[in-house]
Amino acid sequence: MSVVTIARQGDIATVTVDNPPVNALGLALRQGLWDAVATLDADPAVRAVVLICAGRTFIAGADVTEFGKPPVEPHLPDLVARIEAAEKPWIAAIHGSALGGGFEVALGCRFRVALPEASVGLPEVTLGIIPGAGGTVRTPRLCGVETAVDMATTGKPVRAPKALAAGLIDAVIEGDLLAGAVEFARAAIAQPLPLPVSQRGTAAPEAGFWAEAEASVAKSAKGAVAPLRALAAIRKAAEASFDEAMGFERETFLELRGTEQAAALRAVFFAERAAPRPAALRDVAPLPLKTVAVIGGGTMGAGIIAALRDAGLPVILIERDDEAVARGLANVAKVFDGGVKRGKLSEAHARALKDGVTGTTDYAALADADMVIEAVFEEIGVKRAVFAQLGAVCRPDAVLATNTSYLDPRAIAEGLPNPARFIGLHFFSPANVMKLLEIVPTPETSSATLATGFALGRLLKKIPVQSGICEGFIGNRILKRYRAAAEGLVRKGVPIARIDAAMRGHGLAMGPFEAQDLGGLDIAYLQREGARAAGQDVPETLGDILVRAGRKGQKTGGGWYDYAAGERKPLVSDQVAELLAAEIAPPSAMTEPEIAAALVGEMAAEGQAILDEGIAASPTDIDLVKIHGYGFPRWRGGPMFATRARL
Repeated sequence: MSVVTIARQGDIATVTVDNPPVNALGLALRQGLWDAVATLDADPAVRAVVLICAGRTFIAGADVTEFGKPPVEPHLPDLVARIEAAEKPWIAAIHGSALGGGFEVALGCRFRVALPEASVGLPEVTLGIIPGAGGTVRTPRLCGVETAVDMATTGKPVRAPKALAAGLIDAVIEGDLLAGAVEFARAAIAQPLPLPVSQRGTAAPEAGFWAEAEASVAKSAKGAVAPLRALAAIRKAAEASFDEAMGFERETFLELRGTEQAAALRAVFFAERAAPRPAALRDVAPLPLKTVAVIGGGTMGAGIIAALRDAGLPVILIERDDEAVARGLANVAKVFDGGVKRGKLSEAHARALKDGVTGTTDYAALADADMVIEAVFEEIGVKRAVFAQLGAVCRPDAVLATNTSYLDPRAIAEGLPNPARFIGLHFFSPANVMKLLEIVPTPETSSATLATGFALGRLLKKIPVQSGICEGFIGNRILKRYRAAAEGLVRKGVPIARIDAAMRGHGLAMGPFEAQDLGGLDIAYLQREGARAAGQDVPETLGDILVRAGRKGQKTGGGWYDYAAGERKPLVSDQVAELLAAEIAPPSAMTEPEIAAALVGEMAAEGQAILDEGIAASPTDIDLVKIHGYGFPRWRGGPMFATRARL
């Protein structure tokens, strides 16, 4: 069956693209559109052409199966130019998403119309490249350099109403898209046609715009190259001829396509696409999820509830007493009220989200729940008491999940009736924001229960990664070694502030010591103390020395750094230097790149040990954990990708 079909509604032709699942711009589609231009230009009865797509979306971008392969004619820039130069004006009718090459095809059309919920965008920077078929050249001619810069350097899509206001599209179609587009086409050809986008000019931005934009993009990019190169391409489009700017864009696109950053981002892209649906569970049906309960309304529980409500699930909150129920509901409300303050939610939507949460102390309310997620204090006795009650009141087929960061799920589920329905679901705080979900089955967990965990991850739009059972699972186990290695460098005389600066320079938002101060040094300290009390041989850490001196991080005004009252800026601490002096060697001349390489190498080495033990299924799973749970720079691909040549 052809991926491109032509029909006619009187003097308006319709070209329908049907290349499931997302109408990607593979060779067959490019050739089909190329041929359609010639066919319709040769038909004297046709006065205009509507380009529309079957399925759930407009052309959503390049064909990912062609990534890394030599391009084959017709090349996309030539196709866009051919559509733009057609004798009959083309109108792009957009539903779903017109992204990357899909939006560039739409830019080649004389007009663009879209359904209200549709979006357009240039996400190429998220793959380490820039648009290569006129995206940085036509977009500023259509909507101005300011909007073009924001689109091309962030990769964020623009919804149809905002796109209309910006001039990216010409109309929002309510109701039937095809009928509306044909009606728009008939009205458009009755008027003088606008110039093709390539023949339009660009207005010069205000003085100082480019310098300010470069500083802003560089700060946001945190070492990623593509955003700054996209900015340079848009500046070229604003200051040079169309042909010169197209040449510059194409040259930049081809140069970036072969870089290490592009390879890393492609690897992450493919890993993210595969993560929600593991091959081993492809034929396993998940259990239905219509009602979910959460035990515990603290920070983590409230975040989990907010994530569930955002996904449309009604939630029951269980707490130990009425006062705790009220606090838990208030914590949930605070999440949604924050969304209103930031303009992310309307008052009405926030109210509806809150109304979908029922709070109670009565475990009997869980009799019909499909899934219950425990999110209470990280103490084995407390958690086991919760599951004893759940085992007594929940349906035998209800999925029972524990949100634990370090505890052995097998010990938590000990004695639980029907342990096949038990699973570990490790959310990351804030759970309504962080995308990572570590899924930890026990040996008794059924495949249906495991599939349900992944189905929940998909529903919550998270990146689910399966982990075996070990202390800290994948992410926190690597974090523990990373922090220990960072302390090891301090002992060797490397300044604390230089280590943090090295990791920020590597692309992380914070260094290891800044991050500990933010979260609190006492959390890991108490875990170590618990292990020592249980008879384990846990060596003294530098962090232990600081906590025993009352330095627990920002919340006490000092941890690895000092903090002025009411301030979060870390200040190098003389007291820390005194407390740790006996443990630290003479100053080291280790450079920041050497520091980063050493610490990333430690992450990767622990990752390899995790692989060797079967805790993780693949290096890409480990990279996804570090990127989405711990802020490892996406453009480096994760510690396993970044160090693959050395392992």
